[in-house]
Amino acid sequence: MTIFDRLESEVQSYARSFPVTFDKAQGEHLYDTNGKQYIDFLAGAGTLNYGHNNPVLKQALVDYIMRDGITHGLDMHTSAKGDFLQAFNEHILAPRDMEYTFQFTGPTGTNAVEAALKLARKVTGRTSIVSFTNGFHGVTLGAVAATGNSHHRGGAGVALGDVNRMPYCGYYGRDADSLKMMDKLLSDPSSGVDLPAAMIVEPVQGEGGLNVANNDWLRGLEKLCRKHDILLIIDDIQAGCGRTGTFFSFEASGIKPDIITMSKSLSGFGLPFAIVLLRPDLDVWEPGEHNGTFRGNNHAFVTAAAAIRHYWKDDKFAEDIVEKSAIVSHRFKKISDRYGVTQMQPKGRGMMQGLACADGETASEIGRACFDRGLIIETCGNRDQVVKVFCPLTIDKGELVRGLDIMTDAIAEVLDKALEKKAS
Repeated sequence: MTIFDRLESEVQSYARSFPVTFDKAQGEHLYDTNGKQYIDFLAGAGTLNYGHNNPVLKQALVDYIMRDGITHGLDMHTSAKGDFLQAFNEHILAPRDMEYTFQFTGPTGTNAVEAALKLARKVTGRTSIVSFTNGFHGVTLGAVAATGNSHHRGGAGVALGDVNRMPYCGYYGRDADSLKMMDKLLSDPSSGVDLPAAMIVEPVQGEGGLNVANNDWLRGLEKLCRKHDILLIIDDIQAGCGRTGTFFSFEASGIKPDIITMSKSLSGFGLPFAIVLLRPDLDVWEPGEHNGTFRGNNHAFVTAAAAIRHYWKDDKFAEDIVEKSAIVSHRFKKISDRYGVTQMQPKGRGMMQGLACADGETASEIGRACFDRGLIIETCGNRDQVVKVFCPLTIDKGELVRGLDIMTDAIAEVLDKALEKKAS
C-alpha cells in the first residue's frame, strides 16, 4: 500500500482516475515520478489557464518572495493588493466600461458564492435564491443548496432550502421559452415561488455538462431580473479568465451583472484566490461582517497582476484563444459526423468544449483510454457522459492537435470495440 492508500480519505476522486504520482509540471505537460510525460487537458479543473509554472508569473512571484514581500495580511492594505486592483481595473474593467467594488473572500470559488448569496439576501431582505438545472456553484452549504447535482447535494447531511430551481437555457429543448415560464411563476402570487433575492447562473455550465446559455437568453434573463427587482449573479468561476475567448464569459451578451463571482484561474498560478465583484451601491456590509482568515492571498495578488498585464494588455491573447477554439470545434465536428450526434455530440464554447457520449460508462472508458496514451482528461455532465477538453489556454497548437489526436484514437478504440461487441 502507498502512503496515500494508508492515510488519505476515501473522498479523493481525481487520484482514482489518474493512478500515478505526479512530480513535475510545465506548461501543458505533467510528469510522473517515473518521468512519463502527459498532456494536460484538465488544467486543475480550469485553475491553470496560463499553464503549469508559467515562467512570467513564476518570476514575478519569486522576485516578490525574495524581497520578503507580505505573504499573509488578512484584509490589510498591501502593495501587492494595490497592484492587483490597479491592474484589474486598468486592463479588465475600464476597457469594458465596468465599475465594480471588490470583495476579497475566502480563497475558493465556493467562498465567493457564499458571500454573493449572503450579500444578495442582506441587500434585498429576501431569503430565497433562484438557481438553474445542472448548475454547479460549490459544496459548502449555501453554495451546494444552489447546486443541482444530487451527488454533491447528498453529501450535505442537512436539508438544503431557500433555493428554487428554474430551467437553464435549452433544458426543455430549443422550442420551450423558459424565460416566459419564469416570468409567469414570478408574476403569479399563487405560483408558490417566492420573489427571490437573486438569480445565480453560469453562462457556460462547466460541471453541468458544458451547456451554453445563448446571448438572447442571457439578455432576457437580465431583463427578467430588472422587471422583478431581482439581483443577477453571474458565476464566472470556471468559465471566466479567458476560458471562452473573452475575459468574462458573458461579454458577448452585453449584460451588466449586479454581482460576479470569480476564482480558479484568477491567480493564474494555481494559488487559491477568489473575489466578488459587486455594484458599488450594493456594498452594504458592516466592517468584518463577512470575513475569513485567508481573504488576502498576497502571493496570488502578485501572479494575478502579472497575468493580467502580460496576457490582457491587448487583444492578442483573446484572438489566440479563438483560433485554438476553432481547432477543437473542427475536430469535434469531424468526430461527431463520423459516429453520429447520439454517440458523440459536441458541447460547450471556446476552450471549454467536450463530446457528449451515449452514457457515462462510455465517457469513462474514453477517459481511461486517453490516460493510457498519455492524455489527462476528465468527464462532466449530469451523468458524467461528457468528455471535457479543458487544456491550458497557452497550450502550444502542436500539442493541442497531438492531444486531440490521442482523444480521437481513444474514442475510436472504445466505440469501435462496442460496435464489434454489438455485432457479435
